[in-house]
This record gives sequence, structure tokens and C-alpha cells, in this order.
Amino acid sequence: MPRIVVDVMPKPEILDPQGKAIAGALPRIGLTGFAGVRQGKRFELTVDGDVTEEVLEQARHAATTLLSNPVIEDVTRVEVLEEDAQ
Repeated sequence: MPRIVVDVMPKPEILDPQGKAIAGALPRIGLTGFAGVRQGKRFELTVDGDVTEEVLEQARHAATTLLSNPVIEDVTRVEVLEEDAQ
């Protein structure tokens, strides 16, 4: 079944305590090449049937009204997930 991926990230001006905690933990496990971390959310919407432009528009609507908080988050991606080649 096709899936639509929605990625949501905190707005740049919003503090990201989880990302900051991860950034602080990276050196403790020996990973020192990262300047910062921002943590977001990923949703996968499974579609029953083909992903039409109407279905994709519904996913965009869900992303901006239900899956994200527009006051503090940006929807950074809404697109059809290519099936894994196996």
C-alpha cells in the first residue's frame, strides 16, 4: 500500500530541549562531529488505493491542522514514500 510521509520540525526560533539533550549526549558516546541537533516528528499515512492529488491534498491538510502545531512547528515535507526496493 502506498504511504505518504509527513515531516514536522520545530520552528527555528523555538527551543528544542530534546534536540539539545541529544546534542549533549553525542560527545559522551564518542560522536563529536555534530554542531547541533533539532528533533522533529515523522508520520506515515497509509493509503488504501492510489495516491491521487486529492489524497495528497488531504494529507497536506491533515499535516497543517492535525499533525502539527502551527504556532511552534513547520511542516517540512508531505510526499509519497517510494517503496523500498527489496
